[in-house]
Amino acid sequence: MDTNLMAADKAPKRPSYFKVFACKCPRCRKGNMFADSNPYHLKSTMKMNDTCPVCGQQFDLEVGFYYGSGYVSYALSVAISAATLVAWWLTIGMGLYDNRFIYWLVANGVVLVALQPLLMRLARAIWISFFVGYNPKWREQPAAEPERVNNDYKNAW
Repeated sequence: MDTNLMAADKAPKRPSYFKVFACKCPRCRKGNMFADSNPYHLKSTMKMNDTCPVCGQQFDLEVGFYYGSGYVSYALSVAISAATLVAWWLTIGMGLYDNRFIYWLVANGVVLVALQPLLMRLARAIWISFFVGYNPKWREQPAAEPERVNNDYKNAW
């Protein structure tokens, strides 16, 4: 292995908060949270790894943990809708006596449906990052075991 790559791997790096957009583990920011990296493989869109393949962080912290990610998904959808409304208003415009607002509603609906697999994954990544922080010493310190896990109810929804 190249010595420059080894030295770069051991050099302390500032944590990148943008790794959440790549759906990386919030603890080490290296391992993938999802089993399939393509969110548009619809049969496996939400199939998550049980643990991080790099640091061993468990992703299912308690029963029903990801129900709260619906709030994050809603906030992301509202932000995208507001952004498309502003972009539509600045490029096409809005009028009181025509149907441009209805056209925006339809276009915005198409955009939101097309982005839904990405938004669902991103909402889960953001949600778990609220509860699991980055640990720069993740190599030396093992991941904490979640206390409120019931394997009988795992994936029961």
